[in-house]
Amino acid sequence: MTDDTTDRSKDAALGMGCPISRRDFLNGLAVGATALASSAPLLAATSATSTALPAQDAPGYDPPLLTGMRGNHPGSFETAHAERDGRSWPNPIDTGETYDLIIVGGGISGLAAAHFHRAAAGTGSRILILDNHDDFGGHAKRNEFHLGGRMCLLNGGTQDIDSPRPYSQIAAGLIKTLGIDIAALSKETQKKQFYDQLGLEDGLFFDRETFGADKLVVGVGKRPYAELLAGTPLSAHARAQIAEIEHGHVDYMPGLSSDEKKQRLSRISYETFLRDHVHAEPAVLRFYHARTMGEWGVGTDAVSALDCWGFHMSGFQGMNLAKGSIERMGPTPAGYEDTGGSPFLHFPDGNATIARLLVRDLIPAAVPGVTGVRDIVTARVDYARLDRADAPVRLRLSSTAVRVRNLGEPQSAREVEVSYVRAGRAYKARAGGAVLACYNMMIPYLCPELPPTQRRALHELVKAPLVYTSVAVRNWRAFHALKLKSVYAPGSYHPHFYLNPQVDIGAYTSPKSPDEPTLVHMVRTPCKPGLSEHDQNRVGRAELLVTPLETFERNIRDQLARTLGPGGFDPARDITAITINRWAHGYAPEFNPLFDPDVPEAQRAHVVGRARYGRITIANSDSGGAAYTDSAINQGHRAVMELLRS
Repeated sequence: MTDDTTDRSKDAALGMGCPISRRDFLNGLAVGATALASSAPLLAATSATSTALPAQDAPGYDPPLLTGMRGNHPGSFETAHAERDGRSWPNPIDTGETYDLIIVGGGISGLAAAHFHRAAAGTGSRILILDNHDDFGGHAKRNEFHLGGRMCLLNGGTQDIDSPRPYSQIAAGLIKTLGIDIAALSKETQKKQFYDQLGLEDGLFFDRETFGADKLVVGVGKRPYAELLAGTPLSAHARAQIAEIEHGHVDYMPGLSSDEKKQRLSRISYETFLRDHVHAEPAVLRFYHARTMGEWGVGTDAVSALDCWGFHMSGFQGMNLAKGSIERMGPTPAGYEDTGGSPFLHFPDGNATIARLLVRDLIPAAVPGVTGVRDIVTARVDYARLDRADAPVRLRLSSTAVRVRNLGEPQSAREVEVSYVRAGRAYKARAGGAVLACYNMMIPYLCPELPPTQRRALHELVKAPLVYTSVAVRNWRAFHALKLKSVYAPGSYHPHFYLNPQVDIGAYTSPKSPDEPTLVHMVRTPCKPGLSEHDQNRVGRAELLVTPLETFERNIRDQLARTLGPGGFDPARDITAITINRWAHGYAPEFNPLFDPDVPEAQRAHVVGRARYGRITIANSDSGGAAYTDSAINQGHRAVMELLRS
């Protein structure tokens, strides 16, 4: 049998040829079957003429229903990349529109900025929000499936209300204004013990390519590691070393004070700590390498050992380190170490619920409902009402800003002009000010007049690429049979995957029986070991943007088959839909003591980069130096106040 025949046979067994829902594409965008049938002529016309009905106004337009490649989907980034590479759009069509404020970026920071501007300047203020994606929310995207007659949701990006430190008065105030009572909703809606009560546990999967044989073990946190790892392809010595790292109380830096240890740990990676101080063998290093990827987007070679201690990773139990952070720590581990973090809440679609509540606040006609947060989850957004001429706030999707400039000298300018590209045509509008709540590293291309120091700082804000994959399955009997709820797979394509968290809110209920369809969440953070964090991010981003959907799908099917097969899982039979949330620009960059200059806060890139420039201000979580929703909210507020007070 030829290799080609073997590959086709393997693909057939994985179900690569099986039809799954909404696999159609039109002009680079996946389109749901209903929307495709009703609006294809309108969508096609949009690319041919500026007077055609915009895609978001077409009947059946509902991006959360789309599967295939989402996140930074085809059509959302090509214009920005062309701008980066020197393309220009001279003589944009003047829309004749004038606003009090134009916001570039319809994520939580941009939507919050619109809310704060209206609160300060009055509800009659006219605001235009532009976003390059086909949906609002930025990273707070929603994946919606209808399985077995039930709505099933997963976050396509930002997962939770969760932050290393308690929300500021500004961020907490907005959350409260939107009707979110975190304490009450957490008690009412979160079913955190559901899977535990069914006897499901966390598991480890060793793949044959990395460890020599495929092996799933279940019971992480329930069984001692010496027992848990018995029968795995790891050597006896490697198993003993992992058991010591997990359960031992060894001081690997004897003779040093707590402060001295912290300083040293802040200057070495977690991998270096394990290799040079614990003397872990290579198989053990491979076992731990992906532990940090879900939080930082890179492996243990690019995260400091002290930051890993602050995140309660293993190996520090006997180090006698005093509680509390030091300056040479990243904001995430420092915050959790000092305060324990903010209150936690997970909506079924992640923080897409916050974005939807903000849009309801700004454009009530577009998001029906009267009972606040409890009905927003199942509300159907009327996208055709987002961009109406008679509304004070307009949200224009699939519109990529390419130029933002002060009209006149920055010190005395009273207006800005914003040019954007939509369906291949360039347009421009004016406003009293602009908030750039977009990826900060793109801003030097939008505003080339910025001072060189500020442009350099903005270019340093390299975001971590990541992939959140939502897989719809006919049932979760295999998980139940294996007594499994989540998997850490250090050598696999997706190092982490787990059953959709159980959340019941309003009319939305999670599936309770293993016989019912459900969703599986899978996480991939592409990176290149051995490089600095940002260089790993750049390599990972380049990989994501050239990886076809077929490659993602094949790896998903193969990984789930090999992990869950012993429980009866058949990918050809059991997978019914796949959504790949590809975020080439994902997590906002945070201070990394291994690679970033150890300078005062005021000199760090995110602070230097966010300086006001005439009637142009800068927001996004990037400018807060922290990849969290409260950072996005805080920066939206700061940017608006800088404009209104100038």
